[in-house]
Amino acid sequence: MKWGLIGASDIAATRVIPAMRNAGHEVYGVMSSKKDRAKSYAATNLIKHHTSEIENLLSWPIDAVYISTTNDLHAEQAVAAANAGKHILCEKPIALNVSDGQRMINEAKKNGVIFATNHHIRTSGVHQKIREIVENKLLGDIYLARINHVVGLPERLQGWRLDSAVQGAGVVLDITVHNVDTLRAALGSEITSVIAYTSSNGLSQTGVEDTANCTFLFANGVIANTSESFAIPFSTTSFELHGSHGSMVATNVMTQDPTGEIVLTDSEGSRIIEVEDRDNLYVKTLLQFEKAIKGLGSPYATGDDGFAAMQGALAVLLSAKQRRVVQIDEV
Repeated sequence: MKWGLIGASDIAATRVIPAMRNAGHEVYGVMSSKKDRAKSYAATNLIKHHTSEIENLLSWPIDAVYISTTNDLHAEQAVAAANAGKHILCEKPIALNVSDGQRMINEAKKNGVIFATNHHIRTSGVHQKIREIVENKLLGDIYLARINHVVGLPERLQGWRLDSAVQGAGVVLDITVHNVDTLRAALGSEITSVIAYTSSNGLSQTGVEDTANCTFLFANGVIANTSESFAIPFSTTSFELHGSHGSMVATNVMTQDPTGEIVLTDSEGSRIIEVEDRDNLYVKTLLQFEKAIKGLGSPYATGDDGFAAMQGALAVLLSAKQRRVVQIDEV
């Protein structure tokens, strides 16, 4: 596969470009709206072609685009790529409103291109094992779920993520959106309502939220609580599921790496659940994306998955703003 990168981003440089090359794909070229940035990024990452114009990138002999620009730009760039017949892997959130998200999905379907969302966490072998535990009813009927996803945002990633609401800043659109996707994948159900609180603990100069706590009600009756933060550097991420026949606690699992441990506790006591698959999350994402293009299944996270995760995050923001329970279809 040949890829065009829309966005000269940190995530592309540190995670996705190495994964593309590991998967045997070619990084054909990169686009940044800033000419100097495009040129220097291409040189640093050993990419042959660079441009500051999306029209130029879409004219290249590439199969697909990876979109990792600021969140406000995803929609128009994805629509342009779909209309050019390029398959799309888009960073989350796919858009900043429901209408743009639906338009992206519709244009991809109309043009017959694969549209996937880079929700890397669900590709982890640990999370695949968690979904097996749920599907095999080892926990019985699940009643409660909890995700702790609080981190310290590295200084190199702060910038617009903390100070530009127009570009889609804040912990909700950066981390809560991943947690919504993780819950949907594990529970096999959709959110019906949410109540949430957010706060700003000094990282942002403009009051953008850096911490959130959310409670989601799912259609299958599960109540899920999530905690997210950019301002807590020494915590360990975790994912818990509690049911009628057992409880599962997975630690160090809401990460970019195939790490973590699962402990299952039931009437027989506590035991560690072995996880054989420790493969790179991004390589797995890309290889599955390639299979989907060839008609062999679907991406790990489709455009529809990206839409649902975005909608859940937008419901969180609305609930926090209005201090009330928000039904998912209000967004």
